[in-house]
Amino acid sequence: MTETRLRTWTHSIGYALATLFIFILAMQNLRYGFYELFYLAAGMAALTLAGTAYTFICRRHQLSAPGHLVILTGLNSGLLAAMATLDSPGINHWAMPLLVLNLLILPLRQGVTLSLLLLVPASILLLIREPSADALTIIAGLFILLTAASLYIWHYDHMAQSAEDLAITDPVTGAHNARFLDETLQKEISRAIATGHMLSVINLSIDYASEVEDLHGKEGIHKLFRHMTEHLFGVIRAGDTLYTLNNSEFFLILPFTPEEGVRVIAERIRRTIAEREWPVVGKATVSLGCTTRENGDTRTDGLRKRAHQAMEEAHRRGADSIWFSPGETITT
Repeated sequence: MTETRLRTWTHSIGYALATLFIFILAMQNLRYGFYELFYLAAGMAALTLAGTAYTFICRRHQLSAPGHLVILTGLNSGLLAAMATLDSPGINHWAMPLLVLNLLILPLRQGVTLSLLLLVPASILLLIREPSADALTIIAGLFILLTAASLYIWHYDHMAQSAEDLAITDPVTGAHNARFLDETLQKEISRAIATGHMLSVINLSIDYASEVEDLHGKEGIHKLFRHMTEHLFGVIRAGDTLYTLNNSEFFLILPFTPEEGVRVIAERIRRTIAEREWPVVGKATVSLGCTTRENGDTRTDGLRKRAHQAMEEAHRRGADSIWFSPGETITT
């Protein structure tokens, strides 16, 4: 299940349960003749129901849906206004499910901020109206609930981010892996089409990698691969991205880079690797295949295939070499 779909289900269930809870409160207050509380609960139930509908409408954009903040601000403001104007001690406990809903629906920072904007004035009202012992007990309970829920949400966000990092990161080198390559490359292609800027890519491989593995084993090739990744991170520019495809190949995405630029970068990579002393093997070289996006390149597979073919051509021409493969320009 994707993060967007998970949030859609979570938001829908949260709003639905809140609507059910508030509706029951409304019916109880109507039954006992507390009409002001009935109208308040009915209004809040209408807002949570609107939140359910908004979640369904924006189900594909839950990670960036601003309407949730508006809906929850309305709920918090309505409850705070009711606490300030109505003389009903039981209304203080309505804040508890609202705090949980704030943290369940909103990003953590927004949820905590909105909850504090509710709790601080509510605490002042409690201290003014209620006996000190009762007020402090209620305030402590509300802040303990906010703290516990915030820590749980923070823990979930941290675990989700760690899982995402593991999914897109190569465990040997720490660079992005091939799984993340196509997604990023397609985004860069779309951005290049929209803005008109140049986009280039490089596919490079370590020369004689199979021989290195035969002589030094998997640990030896992994060590060389890891050190070469660190070196490439130091060579590429800010904004360029590096990916590892297997134990001997790398792929670089170079936004805002024309043909002349990618040739210069490829030559700098080739030269700095050839001049350096490497652990395990001493000297090492790479073969690099380069290409630049033309207007006919709208998908990742075309660029990746052309860069790979250019790398193979560099291999055929001998180790420690570079080959540039031009794309096809489509005239319109």
